[in-house]
Amino acid sequence: MKDFRDFKVWEKAHELVIETYRFTSLFPKHEMFGLVSQMRRCVSSVPANIAEGSGRLGNSELHRFLQIACGSANEFEYHLLLAKDLGYLPEIEYLALDKRLAEMKRMLVALTRKVGSERKS
Repeated sequence: MKDFRDFKVWEKAHELVIETYRFTSLFPKHEMFGLVSQMRRCVSSVPANIAEGSGRLGNSELHRFLQIACGSANEFEYHLLLAKDLGYLPEIEYLALDKRLAEMKRMLVALTRKVGSERKS
């Protein structure tokens, strides 16, 4: 069992969740139960799955939850693009968020691979 706060990728993911809540609060009200809800759910799933996997015994469980977090990060990447294409997110903000997301995804993939190789040893 590990403390999820020790993972830098968890910290990056948590910061992205907070930023997502901020910018989605500016979306049209009719999107509150649509795109806003979807974006918040999938982005918050990333650090939540890192935390849940960290609380499990053994690297196999952590690895599985990290894979789920990767899937949620990819889902968020699509929703971010959709928000930009719908005109809810200015291009400059989209590019900054997409860059942060790409960095977080690289870190998450690296951790997933590391944990995956450790569980086979």
